[in-house]
Amino acid sequence: MSIVKPENLTDREPEKSLVCGFNRKTGRSLGKISVRHKGGGSRRRYRMVDFKQDKLNIPGKIISIEKDPNRSALIALVAYKDGAKSYILATEGMKAGREIIAAENAPIKRGNRAKLKNIPSGTLISNVELFPGRGGQIVRSAGSSATLMGVDENMAQVKLASGEVRIINKECFASVGQVSNFEHNSFLIGKAGRSRRMGRRPAVRGSAMNPVDHPHGGGEGRMGIGLKHPKTPWGKPALGKKTRKKFKYSNKFILKRRNK
Repeated sequence: MSIVKPENLTDREPEKSLVCGFNRKTGRSLGKISVRHKGGGSRRRYRMVDFKQDKLNIPGKIISIEKDPNRSALIALVAYKDGAKSYILATEGMKAGREIIAAENAPIKRGNRAKLKNIPSGTLISNVELFPGRGGQIVRSAGSSATLMGVDENMAQVKLASGEVRIINKECFASVGQVSNFEHNSFLIGKAGRSRRMGRRPAVRGSAMNPVDHPHGGGEGRMGIGLKHPKTPWGKPALGKKTRKKFKYSNKFILKRRNK
């Protein structure tokens, strides 16, 4: 079992005005399991994170960097000059005491937020809007970043970590820098109890079940699945079956599909 202790983490209670109850009913419907492998978990409180950061041209000072049990990235508590406070996604290198700003043409410094048309090509960006005014929708998990390839007429080309190249309206906002806590995927859970506290129930292999319970079940000893392609417990194709809609609305925004 291992624990990652990120740098610049502040030891303080979450801001009460930005926290609300979080009633989870994961995995069950009317008391019956409807989604496998989910349920239970330690009680959490939800931190209201501002993905829009629409307080434009108002400088804000970072009060603290905190862990959020509801996401892999760290969050930063920002106090603005007008007296308001909000949580935002913390970028790598962000620390308490620094000033940040969200503006149409903000300085290109880690943590600042600006429009894609005013960010130089080759810059690492995160918390990217897909449509103007909607708030950051992609590149929000720990350690993730996208690269701004360039701006052509009304659209900007953004290369995602998967290798996919998307075109996004140049009026959309993005934060400068990589999302914090890039070591998130290197820690080891170590024991079953820790996994349960995270809200994950046990997962059993289909080949370890009986034929009545799973298409992969049955056989003597450690046998293979006995099928040409793996299947879900309900007989549908699994592991590699493409599920993306053929005529999805966002197809026209993808210049290059992700790497296989």
